Amino acid sequence: MVNHIHPTAVVGAGVELGDGITIGPGAVVLGPAVVEDGCWIGPHCVIGTPPEITSEPHNRAWDGELAHAGVHLGEGVTVRELSTVHQGSHRPTSIGAGTWLLNRAYVAHDCAVGAGVTLSAGVSLGGHVRVGDGVNLGMNAVVHQRRVVGPLSMVGMGAVVSRDVPPFAKAFGGPVRLRGVNAVGMSRAGFGEAAIRALADAYARSEVPADLPEELREAFAWWAEAEPAKPLAAAHHA
Repeated sequence: MVNHIHPTAVVGAGVELGDGITIGPGAVVLGPAVVEDGCWIGPHCVIGTPPEITSEPHNRAWDGELAHAGVHLGEGVTVRELSTVHQGSHRPTSIGAGTWLLNRAYVAHDCAVGAGVTLSAGVSLGGHVRVGDGVNLGMNAVVHQRRVVGPLSMVGMGAVVSRDVPPFAKAFGGPVRLRGVNAVGMSRAGFGEAAIRALADAYARSEVPADLPEELREAFAWWAEAEPAKPLAAAHHA
């Protein structure tokens, strides 16, 4: 497949491009970076500038002066106009396959965003944030540094995510609060009614089910390994 790169776009040294990629007018993609097949990068996006860390060098990657840990965009990622993704400081800042960054999305250094995620317009992720697969972050939501957002959760627009969000949750507010289970998202993803009901009942009590249904265990294992800093109970009515 042919790549379509606008003449006004800047693609720097150290950028590895796959096939079938679109890069729009005025966009800047700086290395080290990997952009997999089928990615669409809109006008005036900026991908691969230095981490916003005062101790890190602010190198001129556009002149071939490479530094930092890179950016990795998975297959079929869409990055809409005016969005920004920074270099990682100790690991590549990564965006999973099929994820959408809508206009003005901001992904800071060392973030790891899963597959099939939607970052709505104006969403901002602070450094080191981890976002699980299938998450939907509503318009202008803000996620504090080092927070964890569990797989298939849905965060409402304008939310201030200063504590971790568990898998399959509905959460909104400032600070964010657990508001129940994302039953619609779970159903669309193929989870059974029994699993949805068990988790809904547990979340109503600010608990994780003592005996998780088998189909939920993988997501909760991911969340546990990501070392969420706040217990589920603290994320409820606190």
